[in-house]
Parts: sequence; structure tokens; C-alpha cells
Amino acid sequence: MTERKAKLKVQKETRFNLKAMSIYSEEIEKYCEVNSTSESEVKKMLSRETKAKILGPRMLSGHLQGNLLEMISCMIKPNYVLEIGTYTGYSAICLSKGLQINGKLITIDINEELEDFTRPYFEKANIEDQIEYRIGNALDIIPTLDCLFDLVFLDADKENYWNYFELVIDKMPKGGFIIADNVLWSGKVIQEVHPNDKDTKALIKFNKKIAEDSRVEVVILPFRDGLSFIRKL
Repeated sequence: MTERKAKLKVQKETRFNLKAMSIYSEEIEKYCEVNSTSESEVKKMLSRETKAKILGPRMLSGHLQGNLLEMISCMIKPNYVLEIGTYTGYSAICLSKGLQINGKLITIDINEELEDFTRPYFEKANIEDQIEYRIGNALDIIPTLDCLFDLVFLDADKENYWNYFELVIDKMPKGGFIIADNVLWSGKVIQEVHPNDKDTKALIKFNKKIAEDSRVEVVILPFRDGLSFIRKL
């Protein structure tokens, strides 16, 4: 078997395995969307434009996950929210929904090229006064933040999930929540890991260490690409 054929065989088997591990069909997902509160016009517009113009639109939180983040924010009613990984701002708009009147959401992204695309949507959503949009390395920015975060959303580079957790856990009150996205990583966390797959290795390590950490309690939901809900004890 040639190297190319062997590679294609592995890719085909991987696609099959990932499909087999899906807990619901596209039809079920569509049914859930139809029978859930619809997206606002701003979020619909942002979703369409992201898919049309921006690289990697799969990173968008989307309708169902966005609704979930919005509902959690409304339940917690946070004074301060920290988001690590802004992308085009969809999740920030959702997470801002439950903010207290004088509350603030600080969102950090390392990609300065998306700023001109993203900021106008914060204005369209009428949340620009509650959003502090930081461009730079979150590992450098988080230590400079002087506030307690009731809610933290991790959705940036997977290799640094544990580092982000360690930086934010002491900046949260008892009962504060961290939501970590992509913790199942398309099912790769339960497959044989390629030696060069740093993201999968990092997520496996993160999930294990969180489960063993006495400072928190955690539940992982097999929703979309995996959401980890972590509560500080």
C-alpha cells in the first residue's frame, strides 16, 4: 500500500469513527433549533457574514450553543464575565445577555485582524458599553485584570486551557463557573493520539486534571464538540 493510500485509509476510518460517535443526527439538531428560541437578527447577520467572509466558521458558537450560553448568563446574572477567544463575537453577545446593569464582559483574542469585523457587531447588539475587547496574548493579559469573574468562557488555543484555568481560578468567587468549549475535540480524546497532535494531548490532560482538582466540581456534556461546566467550590 502506498503512503498516500494509507493516509486516505486512515482519514476515511477517522471520519467513520467520528460519525459513529455522534449522539444525534443532523435532523435532531435541526429539530432542536426549530423548537428553541430563534436567534436575534444581529446574531443571524453575524453568523451569515462569518460563514461568508471569515476563515474557520466552524468556530462560531452558533444557534443552540449560543442560546445555552445566553441562558446560563441569565441564570448567573454575572457582574463580570471573562471570555478567552473572541473570534467574531457571537459568544460574547450571548454571554453579555445576563450581565448586571453595571456589569462588564472582557473578551480577549490574539487575532488583531478580526477586530474591524467584530467591533461593529457589538455596536449593532447595543452592548459596546459593556464590552471590553482586548487584543493580545491572554496569558499576559489575565494577570493584569483586577476583578472577580462570576463566569469564564474558554474557547481559545487548546494547548493553554490548563494555563488559563490556573490563571483565572483565583480571580473567581466561590460558586463561579468556567465553561470550556471543545473538550471532546471531535471525539479524538478517546482515540489513539498521534504523537504530534498537541491539541488533543492538551485537552486529555486538561479534562483529567480538572476532574481530579479539589478546588472545583465538573460535568462534561457531549453537546456539539463537548462543553465542560466547572464550578468553583
